[in-house]
Amino acid sequence: MALFRAKNLFSRSFSSLSSKPLRVCVVGSGPAGFYTAEKMLKAHQGAEIDIVDRLPTPFGLVRSGVAPDHPETKDYFQQIVVNQFSRVAQNDRCCFIGNVTLGSSISLSELRELYHVVVLTYGAESDRILGVPGEGFSGIHSAREFVWWYNGHPDCKNLDPDFKSSDTAVILGQGNVALDIARILLRPTMELAKTDIASQALTALEESSIRKVYLVGRRGPVQAACTAKELREILGIKDLNVFIQESDLLKTPADEEELKNNRIQRRVYELLSKAALGPSLSSSGQRELHFVFFRKPDRFLSSSDRMGHVAGVRCEKTILKESIGSGKQIAVGTGQFEDLECGMVLKSIGYKSVPIDGLPFDHPKGIVPNIQGRVLSNTTENPTVLEEGLYVCGWLKRGPTGIIATNLYCAEETVASISEDLEQGLLVSTSSMPKSGREGLLQLLAERNVRVLSFSNWEKIDSEEKRLGSLRNKPREKLTTWEELLKVAME
Repeated sequence: MALFRAKNLFSRSFSSLSSKPLRVCVVGSGPAGFYTAEKMLKAHQGAEIDIVDRLPTPFGLVRSGVAPDHPETKDYFQQIVVNQFSRVAQNDRCCFIGNVTLGSSISLSELRELYHVVVLTYGAESDRILGVPGEGFSGIHSAREFVWWYNGHPDCKNLDPDFKSSDTAVILGQGNVALDIARILLRPTMELAKTDIASQALTALEESSIRKVYLVGRRGPVQAACTAKELREILGIKDLNVFIQESDLLKTPADEEELKNNRIQRRVYELLSKAALGPSLSSSGQRELHFVFFRKPDRFLSSSDRMGHVAGVRCEKTILKESIGSGKQIAVGTGQFEDLECGMVLKSIGYKSVPIDGLPFDHPKGIVPNIQGRVLSNTTENPTVLEEGLYVCGWLKRGPTGIIATNLYCAEETVASISEDLEQGLLVSTSSMPKSGREGLLQLLAERNVRVLSFSNWEKIDSEEKRLGSLRNKPREKLTTWEELLKVAME
């Protein structure tokens, strides 16, 4: 019965296919996944594409990564990107299959048996670690967890960050994600209430005692990793007091050389310099943003009255030295230390991809070894050996870098590799070895009692979230638990 329901749910996609199509499975429904599917549909008119994701909701970081107080960005993604991806999912030769986890619902080896081509685009769902003492204290969270929490990702519904034991939070990192987090902590909640921020996050922020946020970076303002747009946005928060040590803004000849060759860094430096000269507002309860440059975390300090809870960060002062060969300036410790007291630490030091059984993985780089998206089975042999029919795209391919649109070019490269391999006969022929693809996958999942969700199930979630949001004058009220998502999807 379960198999009948699953086939019925996805039946529109079976009707218009040739008897021996090229069967392609894309694992991950974020931008890298959808761009890959879109390019495959255009490049191969006889291909059947299935987009598999462990969540009931598609779109990846478009849904769970964009800050809720970015209305212009949100509108752009809704009107352009989400609509574009929705058209891909609704194509007769494409199918979204949600609530299916690679590694537990189905193995990679099983997918490769079912499909001619498997493209892994599941991104980075873990975090880099600092490797310093005290990193396991309570009150310390990764940026990914915190962003997922305020964006309503079901995995982080119960994060429960501590906003009450102290008025100070420390963010390690000065990139765009770090600035997003600082903005959420410091922006007036009346403004956040009009966004699609998760309800549990809004409630917690309304009761928050956080008034000071320290953004800590290993290098200087010339090397700050954020963009001018993100920096302008946080500096524009009403009644926010910004603190920058003027001595940190002094430039060396090497800094001048860096600025001369990089317009973006030049603009960021100009904005920071202007902020440092701005008026300081001093009133009770005033919110403060402190940019702390030339510091790297040495250890986390434990609270004396809450055993195992973070009470501060011991930072080592750094200086910049040119890295031989690279021409870049790197931060080197000086042996001088200072403590920053706080009740919460957020580590914005980078995401990390997670390996799965049967997948070659470069642990130091956190990526799957590949050549233009083709997965390498062994990088030490000469010539290198490719994994037949297995490809990667997105962060799993290149690391957690770039913007959402970067995935478009990344997908173009991977799909070009697939097309080239097909033309050169490097992949199993669809005529000599037809594969069961979607039908075989749904049958296997039904036998394992996995509840699969289609794009129409997602549309029910989408509709309900918008309905709930309209009752609260919000764009949407996200469903934030697995139970809620599955219940609405299956109604």
